[in-house]
Amino acid sequence: MAIHTQLPPFPEDVPTHPLLIVDYTLLQAGNEEEISKLWMAATTLGFWYLKNHGVDDEVNGMFDMGAETMALPFDEKMKFEQGDDGMSFGYKAPGANAVDETGARDNVEFINVSQDDALAWPTPVHRTYPSTVNGRMESTIVPFMRKSAEINSTIMEIMNAKLGLPAGTLNKRHLLEEHSGSEARCIKSPPRPGGISEEKAALGAHTDFGSLTFLNNRLGGLQVMVPGTDKWQYIKPIPGHAVCNLGDAMYIFSGGILKSNLHRVVPPPGAQGHYTRWSLALFTRPTNSVILRALTEESPIIAEAVSKATDTSLFIGNSTSRDWFARRIKYQRANNQKGAETWRASRGTEHRPDAA
Repeated sequence: MAIHTQLPPFPEDVPTHPLLIVDYTLLQAGNEEEISKLWMAATTLGFWYLKNHGVDDEVNGMFDMGAETMALPFDEKMKFEQGDDGMSFGYKAPGANAVDETGARDNVEFINVSQDDALAWPTPVHRTYPSTVNGRMESTIVPFMRKSAEINSTIMEIMNAKLGLPAGTLNKRHLLEEHSGSEARCIKSPPRPGGISEEKAALGAHTDFGSLTFLNNRLGGLQVMVPGTDKWQYIKPIPGHAVCNLGDAMYIFSGGILKSNLHRVVPPPGAQGHYTRWSLALFTRPTNSVILRALTEESPIIAEAVSKATDTSLFIGNSTSRDWFARRIKYQRANNQKGAETWRASRGTEHRPDAA
């Protein structure tokens, strides 16, 4: 597959933000120094590199699955389209999503595979998928889902202890046996030599919907806005290192202690902009019935954080994970755009005072 061709190096002359590198094998071993490093990343930027995660073979297979799926005839892919009702699983065509409140459309396509569908294979839970997905379900997708979910579960156990929560509190909100919005996404972005204007680039800034994102990509393009600044900086892709980040749910559960940071994806810089950008993400999200609220009753540490917050509205919400997720998916669909208010209804925690 073309995904594995030799790619030009990431340029050295663009603004780059260094991330802490966390060793997964040391986390598994309970290494306190590594756990402290993870905690520092999670409570400052909410992004870090993860090495020695053991999922490289499955990641390569997932990229191949994505390339095979995107190579299908458009009419075939559209048989498995997401739709406009708030379901994320399935195929998303270029231009199907709005990227700002003017209704401007995106230019990427991707396939989302539900964790529930993969783990229940061959019995559909939410929907069916293209033949290219089905053909790799047992050999590639299910092992990728299980390994990635185990990594995210290990990370959550560490966060759980650091937040002073009773054992298993966070993982009980992410049980594999219960339905959720968790999914794997393989994204194809067309080449954009020379990049795009800063005005257009600014449109895609967002926080993630769920709890933890396990991301793999081989070209640059991911940027973060470091809290307290107004400058975007690239995250350099490092071979064999996943980029992990926290989403809205962990920010809310923790009373703002854990950070769900603003980020965006722009065309790869320099010579990399001549190549198609592929990325692969595993999004771990709370199970559908979980209420998104700060866990103040379970942890005095979280209760104290909420008591000091200038705006507590997010922390005392009553939205279920399912409703939060469906709202954000539904109202970013281009077909649902009715003006600025529609777009704003698709937003999460992006507009908090500490988001930028």
